[in-house]
Amino acid sequence: QVQLVESGGGLVQAGGSLRLSCAASGRTFRGYNMGWFRQAPGKEREFVAAISWSGGSTYYADSVKGRFTCSRNDAKNTVYLQMNSLKPEDTAVYYCATTQTRFGTTRFTSQHEYDYWGQGTQVTVSS
Repeated sequence: QVQLVESGGGLVQAGGSLRLSCAASGRTFRGYNMGWFRQAPGKEREFVAAISWSGGSTYYADSVKGRFTCSRNDAKNTVYLQMNSLKPEDTAVYYCATTQTRFGTTRFTSQHEYDYWGQGTQVTVSS
């Protein structure tokens, strides 16, 4: 059974940085697309970033482009989200997700494309 465990969230001042990690287990990590989503209180879950199974392509929401970087380390079964220049509007629970299909193509921005989700990690940015 695929398990995803996020870590690295916390409280940070505006302008600060955090690095989220998502450790995967239960199957081979290599070959699967990975995504990050977030959900703020009272709002729907939204796409943040994603990385292709090869690591060769990354995708970002316009709201985080230039500030967030998504990467992966297949040897460590982990995907990362480096978040810089954080803003209060980045406050949310952040989730990582992955697909069921190996070496597949994915509409990375659509949460419906992902089959497995982590429990989330809280990120709070104070002004």
